Amino acid sequence: MANQSNTGFTHLNESGQPAMVDVSEKSLTSRVAVAESRVYLPAVVIEQFQGEDIRTRKGGVFQTAIIAGIMAAKKTPELIPLCHTLLLDGCDVKISLEGEEAVIRCTVKTTGKTGVEMEALTGASVAALTVYDMCKAFTHDMIIRETKLISKTGGKNDFSR
Repeated sequence: MANQSNTGFTHLNESGQPAMVDVSEKSLTSRVAVAESRVYLPAVVIEQFQGEDIRTRKGGVFQTAIIAGIMAAKKTPELIPLCHTLLLDGCDVKISLEGEEAVIRCTVKTTGKTGVEMEALTGASVAALTVYDMCKAFTHDMIIRETKLISKTGGKNDFSR
């Protein structure tokens, strides 16, 4: 079943070499993961908001970041070497302005043998980077403060923060 070295790391084989975890013996289950990233936005950026988004020559900041987050979640195994390629049943990225932070929530779903927490974390992270990229013309004082897993269900161990 799962590869595991004598160190307890599942992504190392018995010889201590990197290895993709063998999930062939696992059952298919419905899996959901939610991740969050927060981006501090200085006043000069917040002043640019018109309604629910910032309009730039590149387009709507949050709209573009949502698309980037979804694309990133789908490409996770291309970015994280030992992640399994998964067929995603759904990916939803929501961004809201809370005080001086853009709060990004990425929810990813699949029916499979392994979880989607890396896809959710990747989606939230890339959405945060996209917010930074699109707003850097105003200032470089933005800070991507944190990216964290909020919850995951459907595997051997559920998690909730």
